[in-house]
Amino acid sequence: MASDPLIWEQHPANNRHEKNVFEKFFEDAINSGGALVAIDLGNNKIIGSSRYHGYNQDKGEVEIGWTFLARSYWGGTYNHEMKRLMLEHAFKFVNSVIFVVGVQNIRSQRAVLKIGGKQVCTGTDDGGNESFIYQILKSGYVTKK
Repeated sequence: MASDPLIWEQHPANNRHEKNVFEKFFEDAINSGGALVAIDLGNNKIIGSSRYHGYNQDKGEVEIGWTFLARSYWGGTYNHEMKRLMLEHAFKFVNSVIFVVGVQNIRSQRAVLKIGGKQVCTGTDDGGNESFIYQILKSGYVTKK
């Protein structure tokens, strides 16, 4: 499923559909200790992934990112539900969750806005790519099931 180039077309690493590039991404995800897999319980198939990154206990903050879903799961409730579960878990430990989204990644920008993210600044991602930084604060988060 991750070999679909359209999944990655707006992402700064738009060649992630290539096997050797994805293998590095996958290895980093496993080594991060914060990677999660999304499974469609209706057919028991893996439909995507996401992860936590950069937990900062002093700032009370963690990043959620590296999310992708199979295109057949775009536009539905899957991304929203995955992020809802991840936010609820994160807010047991932090007061702020950030999302680092590439400036060209319009789909992800819209998705973060839909779950309540507010753009707070611009910056760079771990790869040095220009990005928008979105934030959701525990104090303002309203669960929408």
